[in-house]
Amino acid sequence: MPALFDMHARALRRDRAARTGVELFLYERAFADCLERIALMGRRFERALLIGCPDPAWPERLRSFATEVDVRDPGRRFAEAGAGTTLIEDSWEPPHDAYDLALALGTLDSVNGLPVALRLIRHAMRLDGLFIGALSGGDTLPQLRRAMRAADIVAGAAAPHVHPRVEASALAPLLADSGFVRPVIDVDRVSVSYPSLDRLVSDLRQMGATNVLAARPRFVGKAAHAAAIRVFAEAGDGLPTPEMFEILHFATWTPGMG
Repeated sequence: MPALFDMHARALRRDRAARTGVELFLYERAFADCLERIALMGRRFERALLIGCPDPAWPERLRSFATEVDVRDPGRRFAEAGAGTTLIEDSWEPPHDAYDLALALGTLDSVNGLPVALRLIRHAMRLDGLFIGALSGGDTLPQLRRAMRAADIVAGAAAPHVHPRVEASALAPLLADSGFVRPVIDVDRVSVSYPSLDRLVSDLRQMGATNVLAARPRFVGKAAHAAAIRVFAEAGDGLPTPEMFEILHFATWTPGMG
């Protein structure tokens, strides 16, 4: 089966964001939420795995709860800034029984084999370990999707412009099937108003979150682009257009020793 996502393009997008200045507001919102949830555990962890590290300050903040922190990121620049190494989540050789805490922030929604990625993380974790994180949910970017459908109508052909994403109802079963127990899923819907479609795309670019679908179009014609801009603006009815980001927060455990 052909790959859905282009892993090389994903790494390059993250490297570009690191080079030009990453937009952290959604990443930081998700990471801060994870830290709050970890703090509520009232537990000190020995060794943590952090997958996704757009801010080089994150590992030190995580050390408030874990003695050691190993950083992994799909992008070379993010990984190096966090004193870590690169990985592709569904294609790496994790150490067995190495971590009692794992965090995955903002990358699992763009892997080709999410069930495989989850099983590999489970393989890396000890008994009674906590796996926590966040990824983009299925209701993310409804106005962008609507605008790009308008562009496709003008172009006369449908094209994959926006990533398919995991639905909240599917995430808990995926975690359970991968060997985790007691999964808890929460949905955080964040509304952000944008003065233009181009401003939204600029933010996505600074997050390293633009289109990395393997079958993505390499060019959008002027007329199609103009249609997308118009439809996005119309959704604001004369004001900045409210766009929505859906963040799926999850927390789950590996089985205990008893």
